Amino acid sequence: MSARRACFALKVGRSLYAYKARRDDQAALKKRIKEITETRVRYGYRRVHVLLRREGWAVNPK
Repeated sequence: MSARRACFALKVGRSLYAYKARRDDQAALKKRIKEITETRVRYGYRRVHVLLRREGWAVNPK
C-alpha cells in the first residue's frame, strides 16, 4: 500500500508521515548552562544568556 493511501485510510496528513525533526543536539549547551547556574547562583536567564553569547554559543539562532 502506498504512503498516500495509508495516510488517507488513517486520516493522517502526508506531511505528518514524512516529518523529519530539524533540531540540533543541544546537550553541550545545556551542560554549559548548568555549569554557569551552579557557579553563579544569583544570575538570571538574561545574564546567563549574555555570558553564553560572549563565549560564542549560538543561542536561539533564528
